Amino acid sequence: MDLRHTMKGRRAMAVVAVSTGLLLTVSGCGGGDGGDKPKAGSSSSQSDKGGGDDAQQASPTASQDQVLAEVKGENGITLTVTSAKRDQGGFVTIEGTVTNNTDNAWVAADWRGDERELSKNGASIAGASLIDQKGKKKYLILRDTSGRCLCTQFTGGVSQGATTQWFAQFPAPPAGTSAVDFQVGSMPPASIEISEG
Repeated sequence: MDLRHTMKGRRAMAVVAVSTGLLLTVSGCGGGDGGDKPKAGSSSSQSDKGGGDDAQQASPTASQDQVLAEVKGENGITLTVTSAKRDQGGFVTIEGTVTNNTDNAWVAADWRGDERELSKNGASIAGASLIDQKGKKKYLILRDTSGRCLCTQFTGGVSQGATTQWFAQFPAPPAGTSAVDFQVGSMPPASIEISEG
């Protein structure tokens, strides 16, 4: 009996150690001081087919009543941005929803980006970017040390008629920059204002 309790304790300590190591690794990828950990978003649909992976099941903090921008494209896909917050760790977290108004399930194939490394993200929003028109800079989604984006993966796609939440994290533009365009796939750019987190 004592051996069983000892093994359970060791497993719990191993899980804590691995989790802490992963958290520190992901925080270090942000390019900031590592003070804040990345937020997790979720992907949920009416039929649960648009769910993200396990690391992205926490509910986003964005208010669903606030809409910063909404764009339509891709034969009935609607992208809504509900939050754009600058965090102290030197990154910006963008959150919103995507609604599938097409006649079929939607898999976000052209949203994952063209880079070979991004293909391991599967159907995701990994190909999104923030564009600072004034500063003439383009910011790509942050990645962890394995090359996976700090963004939502649309595992299983988004069912017809369903709305799914998403998030994406980017390096923060300079402090004086708040107006940026959010761009993904062939969707029109969404002009948004970054707020201080």
